[in-house]
Amino acid sequence: MPVSRGARAARDGSRALPDGPPPLLLACALGIERFALRGGDRSGASAPVVTLRTGMGPRAASDAVTHALRAGSRTARAPVVATGFCAGLVPGMRPGDVVVAEAARGHLPGAPDVACSDNGPLLRALKERGVTVHTGLLRGSDHVVRGAERAGLRASGAVAVDMESAATLAAATRDGVRPVAAVRVIVDAPEHELVRISTLRGGMSAFRVLRSILPVFFEWHRSLLLPRR
Repeated sequence: MPVSRGARAARDGSRALPDGPPPLLLACALGIERFALRGGDRSGASAPVVTLRTGMGPRAASDAVTHALRAGSRTARAPVVATGFCAGLVPGMRPGDVVVAEAARGHLPGAPDVACSDNGPLLRALKERGVTVHTGLLRGSDHVVRGAERAGLRASGAVAVDMESAATLAAATRDGVRPVAAVRVIVDAPEHELVRISTLRGGMSAFRVLRSILPVFFEWHRSLLLPRR
């Protein structure tokens, strides 16, 4: 019986890698985000890199990441980076700016914060590339956020919002300690909302930045493999 493409992907993803550095799992929601990441410079990768398209929304992200990290899979031990695009919440942010989360919080009331691992290597590598970087709390949502709701999230202490990062990191750390990070590129901001025609330019800027920062993830991954003093 012929094997479907999806079945082949699932089968291949379950193959365990030989002993050695674990692969790096990059989780994104959209095909355009995966396209940007796959088009970046991979020459600096110190271990295999798996780019996982989770689908949109917290439920899809949680399910996809849980499956990818299941015992026996090739990414079972992988550090996880939640990445892609996001909406900025702080006045003055611009499309193409990068948000490095200190923690991520889900969209449900009372959801706990998921702390990110050491961001130092990420911040240094991004600043060396001349990227404008913002740090702070990344909030989750189950829908596109606009207007007054955006201001409300900002008042809660968040600097940016997206639909998948919090769910991705929660799923990745559910079974214990695992290096995790959330690095998002702003595609719209308070002065550059999605409803404006100028968002097309903002989207192009965000796409180019996301593709250009792929080596930054490799530097973070490599830092995890160094002996701790």
